[in-house]
Amino acid sequence: MNGFVPMERPRLRFWQMFNMSFGFLGIQFGWGLQLANMSAVYERLGARSDQVPLLWLAAPLTGLLVQPIVGALSDRTWGRLGRRRPYFLTGAVLASIALFVMPTSSALWTAASLLWILDASINISMEPFRAFVADKLAVSQRTAGFVMQSFFIGVGASLANALPLVFSWMGVQGSTVGGVPLSVKYSFQVGAVVFFLAVLWTIVTTSEFPPEDPAAWDRARRGRLGLRPLVAEIVASIREMPATMRQLAVVQLFTWLGLFCMWLFFVPATARHVFGATDPQSARYTQGIEWGGFTFAFYSITCFLVALVLPQLAQRTSRKTVHAAALVCGGAGLLSLYLIHDKYLLPLSMVGVGIAWASILSMPYAILSTAVPPQRMGVYMGVFNFFIVIPEIVAAIGFGPLIRLVFGAGNPNAPLDVVMLGGVCLLAAAACVGLVRDVGATAGPST
Repeated sequence: MNGFVPMERPRLRFWQMFNMSFGFLGIQFGWGLQLANMSAVYERLGARSDQVPLLWLAAPLTGLLVQPIVGALSDRTWGRLGRRRPYFLTGAVLASIALFVMPTSSALWTAASLLWILDASINISMEPFRAFVADKLAVSQRTAGFVMQSFFIGVGASLANALPLVFSWMGVQGSTVGGVPLSVKYSFQVGAVVFFLAVLWTIVTTSEFPPEDPAAWDRARRGRLGLRPLVAEIVASIREMPATMRQLAVVQLFTWLGLFCMWLFFVPATARHVFGATDPQSARYTQGIEWGGFTFAFYSITCFLVALVLPQLAQRTSRKTVHAAALVCGGAGLLSLYLIHDKYLLPLSMVGVGIAWASILSMPYAILSTAVPPQRMGVYMGVFNFFIVIPEIVAAIGFGPLIRLVFGAGNPNAPLDVVMLGGVCLLAAAACVGLVRDVGATAGPST
């Protein structure tokens, strides 16, 4: 597939980068809803705290397979919708359906199955969006391009996190037959519409560059059709992984383990530690999970505000310096939860997390995009997802036994303890950033 993606692209204007990244608003709207609400939904449907991590297991196992396959397929796809956009659209349709149906679940197994479908569908849309930036942008604009994605991720998550509480303030009361608050149900269904329309906006407003030599590219593609060449390419990509990517992998493993500690248990920790609720069916617990979801909005708001200045900070220092400092802020934010007992102070813990989140969503991908071969951009972005889903699998398998053995089965403080562990993981990730060699640093970020 020589010549598939040129080494340099014409510079894009602000609104062109805006349009090509807008779909991430919808993706994060859907992802933010599931992250902020699904643990509490599981508890509403009868799951214990030590069972919650296992109920998330199917989703990362699917992502482990879906991301590199979708990446490899999109590398060799070209049609009326282009290279990456067919996958945007497919994922958006499936995810929107899952989002709409999810909150109507009346049984634990139904909710877990729909989460599996939702996460797989989000992966189908999300992975090609990462490669899309590298396809479209010159090397000097990639940091700004990934930061633009961070901006929309922050906006989408802010809206998603606040929406259940907004519905509650509007007077929406009651629950579904399965016990899911109507405020959460309506939020998921709004999210289904937002997800689809946002991705559709990017598909309609943004074109893709065709292969430089269509005939040569088509001959190469035909020679690599079928499952065996696809798997062989993924395996070869893993075997030939650039050193910078291996170094980033260590950072990512600690980073995402810390994030999953937060996503799985921050909202239940809020209900128990700050609101003092122990009964998942109580009104006070409902207030706690609504406020915890609302608090998540502050890390998302911080994310899109901080994202606007990250390219300038990286240009004045380095991408590594910015990322390490941001991860330290995130670790401190999670650890601060231990000291907070007033719900109005709780959003302060999310400011540090928001700074980290803005960098997590941009700097590793900007560093990676200049370290991997352009003709394998899609498959490497997919393989890079391994270092997100592996921590999620570790969390899903390991957190239940950890809670039972270390913190005690039925311990009401277990969610808080796991969030503290997440803070330590983010600090470890910050220390590991120093091991990364940023081969594209000389290109310099550009707005």
